[in-house]
Amino acid sequence: MNEPTALQVLLIEDELNIAKNIAGYMEQKGHIFDFASNGKQGLALALQQHYDLIILDLNLPGMDGLQVCRQIRQQAERHIPLLMLTARDSIDDKLSGFHVGTDDYLTKPFSLQELEVRCLALSRRHLLQRQHTITLGPLLLDKKRRLATRDGQPLALSTMGYKILLLLAEAYPQVVSRSELSRQLWHDEPTESDALRSHIYQLRTVLDKPFAYPLLKTVFGVGFTLEIEAQ
Repeated sequence: MNEPTALQVLLIEDELNIAKNIAGYMEQKGHIFDFASNGKQGLALALQQHYDLIILDLNLPGMDGLQVCRQIRQQAERHIPLLMLTARDSIDDKLSGFHVGTDDYLTKPFSLQELEVRCLALSRRHLLQRQHTITLGPLLLDKKRRLATRDGQPLALSTMGYKILLLLAEAYPQVVSRSELSRQLWHDEPTESDALRSHIYQLRTVLDKPFAYPLLKTVFGVGFTLEIEAQ
């Protein structure tokens, strides 16, 4: 798939110099930008306009980036790819971002070239997610028929197992946190604390045990991801 020639981007950043640098570089590359200097303004634009991508600063006045991200995920009618910027480099801060639904993280200071590459990768991944089939190495998911195969062999997945596998495939190569999986699977309905663990175990039994190597990987203290070997 060809990379998009231009992205419609919402930049939510309160530091004017940083915003100007990002926009100056990205607009030279053909991308189109809207700006917001605070969280409330950014949230309003995100919900009212159509964007290919949102670049969101974590440290914003009033409503911070985590709150903005959470509200976008709760209120937006579609999934908008979201890249969070932060001066914080601790694992806890990054986990907080992933827990509320950010798709990727970039720590200040960063190169503008890397920022564009990350943005294009997020946009491309989002387009792939909208296709009817997802192919990751030996794994194929048919979203129309709600079927999955590995090495051409149909996988006898439960309804919940298929949902978990689809969430992980659409997020690949990112890690999906336990809290995000639970939110996607059960929304705000209460569930037993070990329900997710049970469904993950059943998924492993079907997805990995009959095969030579595992695809489902647990990232300790974070969540789950798919590990696809290079072909």
